Amino acid sequence: MKYDIAIIGGGPAGYTAAERAAAGGLKTVIFEKKAIGGVCLNEGCIPTKTFLYSAKLLDHAKSAAKYGISVPDGISFNLEKIIDRKDNVVKKLTGGVKMTVQSYGAELIEKEAVIAGESDGLIQILAGGGIYEVTYLLVCTGSDTVVPPIKGLSEVDYWTSKEALEMTVLPKSLAIIGGGVIGMEFASFFNSMGVKVSVIEMMPEILGAMDKETSAMLRTEYQKRGVDFQLNSKVTEVSPSGVTIEKAGKSVLIEAEKILVSAGRKANLSQVGLDKLNVELARNGVKVDEHMLTSHPHVYACGDITGHSMLAHTAIRESEVALNHILGVEDRMNYNCVPGVVYTNPELAGVGKTEEELKAAGISYHIQKLPMAYSGRFVAENETGNGLCKLILDDEDRIIGCHLLGNPASEIIIVAGLAVQHGYTVEEFQKTVFPHPTVGEIYHETFFA
Repeated sequence: MKYDIAIIGGGPAGYTAAERAAAGGLKTVIFEKKAIGGVCLNEGCIPTKTFLYSAKLLDHAKSAAKYGISVPDGISFNLEKIIDRKDNVVKKLTGGVKMTVQSYGAELIEKEAVIAGESDGLIQILAGGGIYEVTYLLVCTGSDTVVPPIKGLSEVDYWTSKEALEMTVLPKSLAIIGGGVIGMEFASFFNSMGVKVSVIEMMPEILGAMDKETSAMLRTEYQKRGVDFQLNSKVTEVSPSGVTIEKAGKSVLIEAEKILVSAGRKANLSQVGLDKLNVELARNGVKVDEHMLTSHPHVYACGDITGHSMLAHTAIRESEVALNHILGVEDRMNYNCVPGVVYTNPELAGVGKTEEELKAAGISYHIQKLPMAYSGRFVAENETGNGLCKLILDDEDRIIGCHLLGNPASEIIIVAGLAVQHGYTVEEFQKTVFPHPTVGEIYHETFFA
């Protein structure tokens, strides 16, 4: 069986590539050994956001009195229905993706695929007992959860994000090892559900490489809600009693009924057979150029497997760049304008450079920022907290970074992303007309701050 292109992995990068390739006239086959949609749709982005939306509605109900609304029968939630809704949303979306891929004419093989080598200019792939010969190969095998070698971890029934999304009973207390995006989103959900949450982080602040000012503001908000943060803390051991940490030279036990390991993800390089094609690897994944091309002239890699930006929307854009290169359309991957979002309540989002990056590189910059309360719409809809709009500008007043705290940061960060992508100056952006009243007007206010 001969194809123009084969795609290994049916996550956001894979299914997007299959759709684009088939639409572009290429005879396409896509392999997925588990479930179409990958980690994102099945055990990541979508189920997590479904849980978080239920939690957000619960938060709104708890604060309803501030908006003049009474809840006569008291506030409660049904965990079983929350879980059922999550499962139904996942089922609906994965079914939709599968149907869309096939509607474009791509052939979906729900079997594990392994690269066997190449012969006569064609790459050979084995799957389900069949041999597939292809001209181009796009590898999108994603990533796996990192489980650090912590003493005692193998003796306790710990969670990763996968098990946390499959839980059916809420623990009374939860210790989260890792204060990154995934850790904070689970901290947000379980805190809203009434679970006593502790977040343990090795670094001085949560959320890794994201803007420290807005990250600290988000942490402060969750501290007010009862989340315990242990920063600058090294996990030395876990046990049925909880997590033992080393902090400021002292050993402290963080008691918890359940432990969630959220220490990041690593590129899934094993078993796919990249060595058969002598594909060069980088430190954290497959080495690619700006077209997502590997060291092999007919092999591309997209998504988490590159180890560069482990985000679903990054993976989608990378697959578009790869397909455009195959089809002869000029396109290059630009990571400077990829937004990052934390879907807590309130949301946090950022795009472009951070102050910390610029300081470390010795690059000159200046900042314009305003509290979200300068947006009338934000004030009308947010009685329970404030936020921040922070723009980072270079010496020519071009927008090179933006960091937001406050709902709906995830929806309006794209405005700043466009500014970073196209190199807009404050003067150019000041001429943009924002509808009133919208939270997005905070940009216009900040431009004149």
